[in-house]
Amino acid sequence: MSELAKLGALIAEHRQRRSLSQEDLAGLAEMDRSYLSEIENGRKNLSVMSLIRIARALEESPGRLLDTAMSP
Repeated sequence: MSELAKLGALIAEHRQRRSLSQEDLAGLAEMDRSYLSEIENGRKNLSVMSLIRIARALEESPGRLLDTAMSP
């Protein structure tokens, strides 16, 4: 699994644990739902600012998301 796919799956997992829909998280992160969907499915290479907005919306650290996604 690619790093982008791992990060996307992790974002989706955190979103689901918080009982948020993609629409909810996209609104909180101020981005389009279709863009978030592509991120969660590992098809979009997100910017640092997008990662920061998603992490803030999930009340998580961007660094922790990256660390977790990059761990074996």
